[in-house]
Amino acid sequence: MRARKLALPLVMAASLAVPAALAAPAVARPQAAPSGCDPTQTAPVYRGKVPSPKQVLGFELGERQATAAESDRYLETVAAKSERVLSGTLARTAQGRPLNYAIAGRPELLSKAGLAKVRLEAGLLRDPRTPDALAKRITARGVPILWVSGNVHGNEPSGTDAALRVLRDLGDRSDCAATSILDNALVIVLPTQNPDGREADTRQNAYGFDMNRDWFARTQPETDGKLEMLNEYPPALYIDAHEMGGTSYFFPPNADPIYHETPEQAVGWINDLYGAAMATEFTRQGIDFFNRDVYDLFYQGYGDSVPTSAFHAAGMTFEKGGDSPYPERVKEQYLTQWVTLSAAARDRHRILGEWRQMTVDAYTQGKAGKLEPNQIYNPPNQIDRPVPDRPVRSYFLRDDDPSKRDEVRTIVRRLQRMGVDVKRLVRPLTVPDFKAYGHPEAKTTLPSGTYWISMAQGQKHWIQAMLNEDSYTPFPYFYDVTAWSLPLLGNVSGGSSGAVLHPRAVPVRTPPAPRPGHDGRAPKIGILQLSAASSAARQSAGWLRHRLDRDWKLPFTPLTPADVAAGKLAGVEVLLTPDGPAKPAHDALGATGRAALQQWTRDGGRYVGWQGGTELAALLGLTTATLSEPTSDIPGTLFRVQVDGTSPLAAGVGATAWNFTSYDPVMKASSGVVVSYPETDSPGWFVSGFERGASELGGTAAVVDQPVGAGRSVLFAAEPNFRAFTDGTAKLLYNAILGRDPSKATAPQAGATAEAARQAAALPSYESPIRVSVKAADAAKAASILRSAGATWAESRGGGVVHYVIDNPRGLPTDHHPFAGRLPSLIRRAGIHPVAVTLP
Repeated sequence: MRARKLALPLVMAASLAVPAALAAPAVARPQAAPSGCDPTQTAPVYRGKVPSPKQVLGFELGERQATAAESDRYLETVAAKSERVLSGTLARTAQGRPLNYAIAGRPELLSKAGLAKVRLEAGLLRDPRTPDALAKRITARGVPILWVSGNVHGNEPSGTDAALRVLRDLGDRSDCAATSILDNALVIVLPTQNPDGREADTRQNAYGFDMNRDWFARTQPETDGKLEMLNEYPPALYIDAHEMGGTSYFFPPNADPIYHETPEQAVGWINDLYGAAMATEFTRQGIDFFNRDVYDLFYQGYGDSVPTSAFHAAGMTFEKGGDSPYPERVKEQYLTQWVTLSAAARDRHRILGEWRQMTVDAYTQGKAGKLEPNQIYNPPNQIDRPVPDRPVRSYFLRDDDPSKRDEVRTIVRRLQRMGVDVKRLVRPLTVPDFKAYGHPEAKTTLPSGTYWISMAQGQKHWIQAMLNEDSYTPFPYFYDVTAWSLPLLGNVSGGSSGAVLHPRAVPVRTPPAPRPGHDGRAPKIGILQLSAASSAARQSAGWLRHRLDRDWKLPFTPLTPADVAAGKLAGVEVLLTPDGPAKPAHDALGATGRAALQQWTRDGGRYVGWQGGTELAALLGLTTATLSEPTSDIPGTLFRVQVDGTSPLAAGVGATAWNFTSYDPVMKASSGVVVSYPETDSPGWFVSGFERGASELGGTAAVVDQPVGAGRSVLFAAEPNFRAFTDGTAKLLYNAILGRDPSKATAPQAGATAEAARQAAALPSYESPIRVSVKAADAAKAASILRSAGATWAESRGGGVVHYVIDNPRGLPTDHHPFAGRLPSLIRRAGIHPVAVTLP
């Protein structure tokens, strides 16, 4: 059946009365799966209505990788030929390619009325106000919504071909294994989440984003459209099919850490229902697999963690070793998808009942102000940091600073678009225990207009995940970042309370997205990408291109070191130099390019750089700021920093900001410091996320702004535009591009710039390194582990800790690295409790 995406919103309960559509069944009740119908050992029986892949594409799925266009063609063919399938487009990529999906189910469910009923029932189950009697009737005859998705990383293709095989089987098979799924579920198949990356054979999309990190921020059209549809068709199961290095297969249970607001019923499904079913089948067939290792469930931006926290689904990452032959990869991806769908269909009643119960439990916890505790799921791991006992019943976002209005409304919009109820105070409210972000509790009167988010909601887990002051990392293993609080990322004022409050507040409409654009005259901008090969350079430049294109509407000219040497800086007024390998770029510039860049800056150019771009500026003598390699462990953490209000960079920022830091160089400067870290013993020092040894940052510079002849260098130690969601520090970058020059500035001395260049030249050059830190007493065992894995490393010691840094010159992510993923389990088996293990 062919249809465009239905533009109907998710229908929530308008009242507690039983809707007429649910008073009696509108369609036949689903049938239980026949006993003895094995999902994998039942011989497939095809009706012949749907042509085979070979008839449509000229090859069977798995013989070779289908292109994005071929995937779309076969999906549309199945939808056109089968009354059990309809299709649509949920988004278009930056390059204009469609994200096509299919919905498979009993034909009566795929009518306009049938789909509306499924959405209505899902909405009622997700609403804690729904009467129990009505919820029980829905769980008795309703169907769960199950999602199968693949290829969020464009160079991990096999999940797409497997999902198309699943779709064909649901559309055409008549045997009991297929009909039991169709009778007991509605299945949504999204074969490729990243068609631009699939066509380019790149992990990231066209803007250089790893879209398996973009789920809460929704900066990319692919992610935004996907989540829009997930809210229309909320999942009880979300499969995210990936590939990794090697030949084995990973499926959950997951590694520690698992985010504390992960509902226990969902963990039970993941581990004991789906994980157990797959383990049984893989064992029966003698297929190699592993679990409880490498892949955690912590960062709230993944394709498994967000469906779990936000939708109470079983969000699961599947990883097949990409070194296996392609037919094997597709076969095993298909196997996990089919076994999991079959298990969900078999336990339909349990799933709907527990899906409903998670919403009720979340509401009850939120009303009581109870946060879920940290837990360890894989002994002998230990909890390093418990979740505080302090109750949290409400969050507040202040809206009394006009310069932060867009950032505040962006947060409100993100919450509401995920089903969170947000209200606004119509009168001032005195809160006895208000805990402003990064400050102790204090009696505070919040003004009218403040946004109020009660935790007494079915979305309590998601509210905590998005508005937390800290993620309370339980275990020092980091597959990704450890801080992502929306108010801190946006640098807006707010906080929480555990008091029982009865504010006068009214619901608010979802704010529109901020209008893109900029204030003032746009200078001629160049972006100097330091390397085409470096993953760090591609991502940092891609995040920047997205910000300039989509948010600020600032045109730019992309440049390479060779372009600079060829004289293409002529006419450029602001040169933006994102992260990347500085020393190779310094060499690639050559004497001609280096001289041209130095002269351009001295003649009035504005050089704005960060991370590798800052290091390059120091190598070129464009700053007196010195850089040194960090000795701390900071895997992706938010630090409160002080902002000099007299600087042009401070416009609309405020006295403080939240700086995202991840093993960035420590920067010191005696002049031109615009943003700095507070002293560690001062009230201003506050950290959200994991850190060990971060006191080395106390009193150092985060941003410097210094004159260079008639020009200027503005340098950030860390990434100000991380994944295009650090909106607070992105405003500093915006001001660096469009703001005026400082009114007073002292020219740097040649001796000071030479010292800065010397120290920059002494910095090590790492590409996406692996970092392991252990107590000195465990150093010998740790070194033995690294040797056994085949690693070579740089080693440093300090404060009773030994730090190992293993270079990763190809920039491989953990799941494609030959040994990175094995290190946590090797360390655990050696009896080492690490200080930190940070994987790329």
